[in-house]
Amino acid sequence: MKENNNKKASPWKSLRLGLAVLAGLIVFAYGFEITKIDLEQLRSERRQESLVRVTRALVQPDILEYEQEIQLFTAPVYVTCPAGGVTVESPDTSGPYAIVTPACAEPGETVSIEGFNFYPNADGPVRFVPGNDPTNVVELGNVTALADADGHFIVTLELPNRPSDEVQYIRATMRRNVGTPKFTQTAHDTWEKIIETVFLALLATVLGTILAIPLSFIAARNLMKPVKSPLSSIALSLLGWPLGILLGYQLVSWVGRLSASFADNIPVNLLFVIITPILASLGLRWALPQEEISKPGTSTQILRLVVLFITVLVSFYGLFQLASLAMNVGLMGVAEFGSLAFIGNFLFQIGDIVAIITPVLGGLATGGALSSFLGRLGQRSAEKLTTVNVKIFNIIFATIAGATIFGLLGQLVKWLYEIGNPLYTLWGPVATGAILGLVLAIFTKAKDTLPTGMVIYYITRTFLNGFRSIEALVMAIVFVIAVGIGPFAGVMALGLHTIVSLAKLYSEQVESISAGPLEAVTATGANRLQTIIYAVVPQIIPPYISYTMYRWDINVRMSTIIGFVGGGGIGFLLQQNINLLNYRAASAQMLAIAIVVASMDYLSSVLREKYV
Repeated sequence: MKENNNKKASPWKSLRLGLAVLAGLIVFAYGFEITKIDLEQLRSERRQESLVRVTRALVQPDILEYEQEIQLFTAPVYVTCPAGGVTVESPDTSGPYAIVTPACAEPGETVSIEGFNFYPNADGPVRFVPGNDPTNVVELGNVTALADADGHFIVTLELPNRPSDEVQYIRATMRRNVGTPKFTQTAHDTWEKIIETVFLALLATVLGTILAIPLSFIAARNLMKPVKSPLSSIALSLLGWPLGILLGYQLVSWVGRLSASFADNIPVNLLFVIITPILASLGLRWALPQEEISKPGTSTQILRLVVLFITVLVSFYGLFQLASLAMNVGLMGVAEFGSLAFIGNFLFQIGDIVAIITPVLGGLATGGALSSFLGRLGQRSAEKLTTVNVKIFNIIFATIAGATIFGLLGQLVKWLYEIGNPLYTLWGPVATGAILGLVLAIFTKAKDTLPTGMVIYYITRTFLNGFRSIEALVMAIVFVIAVGIGPFAGVMALGLHTIVSLAKLYSEQVESISAGPLEAVTATGANRLQTIIYAVVPQIIPPYISYTMYRWDINVRMSTIIGFVGGGGIGFLLQQNINLLNYRAASAQMLAIAIVVASMDYLSSVLREKYV
């Protein structure tokens, strides 16, 4: 029996479709009301005139100009006609001249201006000059005359409402180009700013990429999900970070103060820069030998730790000396290099950056080392102690860790919101953290492992999503306040946005890698760092390159926008010309932006095809 597929249309289904269409129309009708769509504005004669004027200016970018010869002539006119009539003297016909017909008229009437003996094919404005002074700079009206090959033109001009018993004037200012074209000042300014824009985007991309790569690994679920640790290890690791950062920062800052005594001595700076790597290499080889015949004694191990500690301090001392050397050479370069003084400034700024970040690096390195050491100590305690002892251990140190972390967060809140009550910024957070740590230790089995990797993953993802939701334009406003108007603020804003954007893209690429190489390397007993180097990195290099080049393309386009708030680049110049209604100059800047963006797109596509 053949099945009948011709089913009758359901009235309810038709009604629902009709109601859906009606709802859609209502939504769009309300949208028209909210967005104030009104085509009458488009048909307005005044707006059409303005649109034509701006459009014509935009298609004539102010890029090339000529040297110009100018011919100027003023012809008398009366507004209104005097009682005794007007006697017009015959003009000197040996040079350029113009005749106004009629020589007197009422306000609002139209007169004809006929010019003779002007430059062939010259053009220029013909305007009304109020008052009886022919040199008056005030001009009224907007009529352009174009002379023919014989230097002759005829135009009409409506007289303004400026009646006077005295003679007034019509002025013709005719210009013609001479010589070869040359670039305008606008073109030179545009070139400087577009170069600034490209390098602004380049520096932001490079700096952002460097910091986004390590963030992407801890923001990848597949790498962080297997990471689990016992509570004892987590608590001690959390305590190690703030303590290590504080100790490391203070210690390295003290090393920096010691190095300051030779900060201005270039030969001493150079000597330390040369011998520091040698001493550090010798110290590391002795303190961390690759092979040992027998297990060293306790005294030898202590001595190695001391040597390793001294080696690290010597290395940081060398970094400070390197920073001083770069700054000193840079200052000499600024004074001596002439047109290459920017190289000296670059060396000085690099030295300044190294001097600033060295204590920070020292604090982070010490915090990481102390956290790792205490974490391993907690791991070993969880493995070797009895369940009861581990439980007591967890209760003590989880309580202390919770109090410490929440206490630090309370101090951050105090600084941000200027809350002066210690109950809310110190004792309250400390008590809350201690209680939470205690509850966690009580309700967690003594030797159970907790998903620390996923906690770090969610914290990192929240950080990336939060900052990524803030537009670079808003970031630029903040950094303009911090470092002032200019491209430096733009580099910092785009760099921060690049970090959070690329870290997300990179992490998603890490999450999509093949699991086979990861499992194979892990099965060999490799640690986390070795697993990333040998199983993850080879699979992510091509997409990382592609994403990085794409981000550079994005930064070039975004840098034109952040210039509107003082973030440097061509955007600042573009905004300035738009505000001044200088649309020809703005057109030159928009043309430069279009050329650079198109060139970047072509270059990135070629590089992707070659390397990805």
